[in-house]
Amino acid sequence: MKNLDPINQNATFTEKVMIGLKKALRKLAEEAASNNESLIIGDKDGNVKSIPAKELLKGLSK
Repeated sequence: MKNLDPINQNATFTEKVMIGLKKALRKLAEEAASNNESLIIGDKDGNVKSIPAKELLKGLSK
């Protein structure tokens, strides 16, 4: 079975986990955006906000 989105085999475990986390968050935001939903996020000061998923997607890196 060929991996469609290969992860560098020399990457550390932490780097691999972060790559997977970014993929999962992007998928969550894309699915929420397709349903016109909002997501609850926290900022670095501990405040929580409800943000439309479409707006959140604009700020996520690919």
